[in-house]
Amino acid sequence: MRAACEHREVKSAERQRIIVERLRDADQVAVAELASATGASEMTVRRDLDHLASRGVLRRVHGGAVPAAPSGIEPPFAARATDAVGAKRAIAAAAAELIRDGETIVLDSGTTALELARLLRGRPVTVMPLSLHAVRELADDRGVRLLLPGGEPRPGEQALVGPLTCASLRALRFDVAVLSPCAFSLDAGLTAFDLGDAEVKQVALDVAARALVLADGAKWGRAALAHVCPADRPDVVITDPGAPEDQRAALTELGVLVHVAVPLENR
Repeated sequence: MRAACEHREVKSAERQRIIVERLRDADQVAVAELASATGASEMTVRRDLDHLASRGVLRRVHGGAVPAAPSGIEPPFAARATDAVGAKRAIAAAAAELIRDGETIVLDSGTTALELARLLRGRPVTVMPLSLHAVRELADDRGVRLLLPGGEPRPGEQALVGPLTCASLRALRFDVAVLSPCAFSLDAGLTAFDLGDAEVKQVALDVAARALVLADGAKWGRAALAHVCPADRPDVVITDPGAPEDQRAALTELGVLVHVAVPLENR
């Protein structure tokens, strides 16, 4: 019996070594592909992936796994702007429907928030963007009343941070705070890569009557360096079908309204 157990352990270690090696050479691995490479069943491979995910070696996604991103390294804005565009646009459209004419909005930085800024053009709303990207999007629009915060734009990101940004927010009260976190998980909550960005997000939450969070499925189950708030702090989380169903259900049980926006290409 002991020999049989030791044999299973060796096989398990070998499978996991193969999984890790494949992830070094690819952006994503599929369960079916790993089952073929290791000779194990797909159920066994899923257990291996779950085990490696619990150790922070990888991150589980639908149908497989991707490498775990370091919690202190932020992907460039330009790279994120071209990633999961369909999902981000669907999420932004769903958020726009939840914003009423006449409302005051503090709009977070981030690529999904920028998609929402584009949809707010022509709407009779008041918006304070926390990103120069969104400011440029709304600056020439005659429908939107645009409020500009102070602060220092982060290089590349163009997100406004620092004491002047926080002071601008604290001087006002908003109907809605729209946040686009860097990462989101039930355990870690909303997180950000930059400490100053996390602080601005926290203040935005404090000065708004309700909070909408825009988080595509790729952000779920991940954590970045700086904590923003617990997962159940927002009133609404808008995501896409890529977000894990069990985590969406658990968040709903915590009292958060979870809205799943389906991209046009998936309809």
